[in-house]
Amino acid sequence: MTKAPFRLALAPLAIAAALITTPAHAGGVKAGTLIENTASATYDGGAGPVTIPSNTITVKVDELLDVTVTSRDSGPVSAAPGSAVLTFELTNTGNGPEAYTLAANPAVAGNDFDTTVNGLAVDTNGNGVYDPGVDQMLTGPATTAAIAADASLTVFVLVTIPGGVADGDQSDVSLLAEAVTGTGAPGTAFTGQGAGGGNAIVGSTGANATATGSLSVGITDVDLIKSATVRDPFGGTGIVPGATITYAIRAEVRGSGSVSDLVVTDAAPADTTYVAGSLKLDGATLTDAADADAGRSGTSGISVDLGTVSGGSSRTVTFQVTID
Repeated sequence: MTKAPFRLALAPLAIAAALITTPAHAGGVKAGTLIENTASATYDGGAGPVTIPSNTITVKVDELLDVTVTSRDSGPVSAAPGSAVLTFELTNTGNGPEAYTLAANPAVAGNDFDTTVNGLAVDTNGNGVYDPGVDQMLTGPATTAAIAADASLTVFVLVTIPGGVADGDQSDVSLLAEAVTGTGAPGTAFTGQGAGGGNAIVGSTGANATATGSLSVGITDVDLIKSATVRDPFGGTGIVPGATITYAIRAEVRGSGSVSDLVVTDAAPADTTYVAGSLKLDGATLTDAADADAGRSGTSGISVDLGTVSGGSSRTVTFQVTID
């Protein structure tokens, strides 16, 4: 599949809030800085030593155009069909303020599927996490405001994963940043277009950089399997008043992703009484009270909060009732 790169603009206010500044180092001396030097000579003029100055030479430091883009995700982002977010960091590694054009491309060679890019946003509050309604969406041509030398900007690429993908499918999305002043081979000069009126010189990055973020589809299903064993008061398996029924409920999670907020509940059957203290999770006893552990139980039945469960694993809940 081939899709045109998605291009968006960065509002100056959003950039100002999202920049992370560090002491300048990548581009060296700040663009526009004047470097002045005057020589001198001393000689014996007959009446004593004489010192004379040379003319002063002044040069203006040119702007170096450089940039890096990196993925801030620790690895492929696990996602299912629907919305997903990829996180990038753009850093101006030049020595002067520079604006950049951005382009997100979802059609990277080798993809198992291509996403749809819905937009880009700036990390307005600086927490590194996309917050809908807080982080500013970018609109218009994909041009940032000027970013200071050695400042970084966190950009979120918002995508949609199509339906029909399979568990384990992967997809890459690239983010390209290019210096607005110009790009080209290292050493390419743009006369008079640098900060402070000097020249702009393309640095070692070519004044453009691309980084790739990855998505890995994790589709999970949960199977709930319930079984029962009976023990009568006489040591047999007769289903008679006074017999104890032990129920076992196994939650099996299948797939490469995980499920969250998984809660197993079961109502006590009619004509039975819950056996106090019989609730267990994976063989470990849970209290009946609604306290810090995962379970609670009573006359109405049981509830066990399994939380987040990874694919390929299972949890088992057991409890007992007696037949009235």
